[in-house]
Amino acid sequence: MSDRNFERMIEQLTPQMYEGLKRGVELGKWPDGRALTSEQRELCLEAILRFEAAHNVPPEQRTGHIDRHGCGSDEHGEARGDSIKWVN
Repeated sequence: MSDRNFERMIEQLTPQMYEGLKRGVELGKWPDGRALTSEQRELCLEAILRFEAAHNVPPEQRTGHIDRHGCGSDEHGEARGDSIKWVN
């Protein structure tokens, strides 16, 4: 698919289609139960991210958002307090 065709597809996505793509990526399958291929999952995720950017979805509601101002972070999102030490 060319970049222009992909962009046109993103422009035509409805919120319902966007939610369907998100669900497919989350579950790894289409509504009819067929599994997404790795290529389909990748394309769906790219479409989701582009849709969110084009429709000004707030950052805290975007796919992959990590809340850095929650537990264990200061007002700048930096870790505070005890750290975790991994031991093998």
